Amino acid sequence: MLFVAGLYLAGVLLLLAAGRDTDARALAGFIPDCAVLIKRLAAGGTTTRSQRLVLLALLAYLLTPIDIVPDFIPVAGQLDDAVLVTLALGWLLRTHGERAIRQAWPGPERSLGIVLHAAGASGAARAG
Repeated sequence: MLFVAGLYLAGVLLLLAAGRDTDARALAGFIPDCAVLIKRLAAGGTTTRSQRLVLLALLAYLLTPIDIVPDFIPVAGQLDDAVLVTLALGWLLRTHGERAIRQAWPGPERSLGIVLHAAGASGAARAG
């Protein structure tokens, strides 16, 4: 996990050094923005019980140290987390709709485009 955090920080610093402040801010806030998205969707009044359970199960999986692939394995350890987030967002996109995800997203529009694209939204291109 420390290795990935170091890569994440290095990416932000490289973008800052390259003068790409907006991209650096978007990358630095991407993971917190995803956490806020999941929280907002889980708390939303139009979120069904099954959608809320999926979101809570996803959060529990991400927060527990027990993973399908342990996090101390570089790249592969985080890949299972990313795959589960993508699958959950794809399911939410199909069941809850793109509009709900757009309304709950706290970050930059460009980052939202990445989230929607990963979830399989057809209109994701217009977000970037």
